[in-house]
Amino acid sequence: MAEPKNDEFLDDIEQAEAEAYADEIEEIDDEALEIEQLRAERDEFKDRFMRALADAENARKRSERDRREAENYGGSKLSRDMLPVYDNMKRALSSIDDTQRQQSKALIEGIELTQRELLSVFKKNNILPIDPQVGDKFDPQLHEALFEAPVANVKKGHIIQVLGEGFTIAGSLVRPAQVGVSSGGGD
Repeated sequence: MAEPKNDEFLDDIEQAEAEAYADEIEEIDDEALEIEQLRAERDEFKDRFMRALADAENARKRSERDRREAENYGGSKLSRDMLPVYDNMKRALSSIDDTQRQQSKALIEGIELTQRELLSVFKKNNILPIDPQVGDKFDPQLHEALFEAPVANVKKGHIIQVLGEGFTIAGSLVRPAQVGVSSGGGD
């Protein structure tokens, strides 16, 4: 009868070892599961970090572009508002005859100086005149045709009269030059 007790004792040891081994396996499985969860969480955080980094870079580029555009085109409304002032000064100066020029020399020189200063301010702010000449080819991107007339010895689509200067700001059209265009040779 002693032997069965010994076998029972061995069975109990084996059972205890088996349970301990099962616990270890379960613990290892739990650790492996926990590691997998941590890896998944790490990957999710990495993805979120990369997206946030990309968003920040895009925002930086967008704000830089907006700043450049504001710098280049911020004065376009003011320039459009100032162009009639320039036009009126130019018309006033072109209507002065030699007698008036002699009588009011200082006043006229002051107006001319003011007009040059206005053009200087325009240039400093990248507002440049479009000054087409008679005979130039009509460009619909820069010119506005106010009329079309047949003119002898002038090719169709060429400027025959300049009625008003145009202006660009940073290469973008603020106001087209106003011109008359030839419709071809007259009959």
